[in-house]
Amino acid sequence: MSGHSKWATTKHKKAVIDGRRAKLFAKLIKNIEVAARQGGGDLEGNPTLFDAVQKARKSSVPLDNIERAVKRGSGAETDGADWQTIMYEGYGPGGVAVLVECLTDNRNRAASEVRVAMTRNGGSMADPGSVSYLFGRKGVVIVNKTSEGQEVSEDQILDAVLDVGAQEVNDHGESFEIVSEATDFVAVRKALQGAGIDYESAEATFVPSMTVPMDEEGAMQLFRMLEALEDSDDVQNVYANFDISDEIMDAVG
Repeated sequence: MSGHSKWATTKHKKAVIDGRRAKLFAKLIKNIEVAARQGGGDLEGNPTLFDAVQKARKSSVPLDNIERAVKRGSGAETDGADWQTIMYEGYGPGGVAVLVECLTDNRNRAASEVRVAMTRNGGSMADPGSVSYLFGRKGVVIVNKTSEGQEVSEDQILDAVLDVGAQEVNDHGESFEIVSEATDFVAVRKALQGAGIDYESAEATFVPSMTVPMDEEGAMQLFRMLEALEDSDDVQNVYANFDISDEIMDAVG
């Protein structure tokens, strides 16, 4: 998971650096609207909304935008879009399995954009169920080793999360990744908060049960496809079962 995790945890920072901040903000706002619609506008009573808001705040989405999204989703304001969640499946370069999660108000447009992004970059669409069995729903929390001048050790994290359902704590250089079952995810996040440990991101995500190793050429082609997918306004998240070494990650930038 080394390459996959590094890609997943740096793509938001990259979005801000390379001028895609507005696109990133729009996707985070959509997450908030959908979470509020499904579970109500109370952050304490809706853990999914709480995490969506925290993720938006970590990415510097203005507070006014966040509050309006909560109101639209919860029905306090009536101009919210009718977002539908659709999952597409496919294969990327090298036979990498890909799940593409869309939040869209136009199914035909979403399907077309996903198909074009994949086929133009060495990938192909697949039938439902073709690759989804290779992924499991997990809770993933990322904790930076240094946050606001404070050092966080692996022992501190283990002490906080082992008794509340954490399955793995992985060291990814500048950060730790804590993996749990999706049902234990909120308990893990709250245990970290209770221990005074700040986290960079916390979300329920799809984690592959097996990975496909990639060489440098394959990695570059794969990243082009992933970026093309993420560039679509309808695409909310992309999950893929690749494994790329730190050396190759550094080589491809």
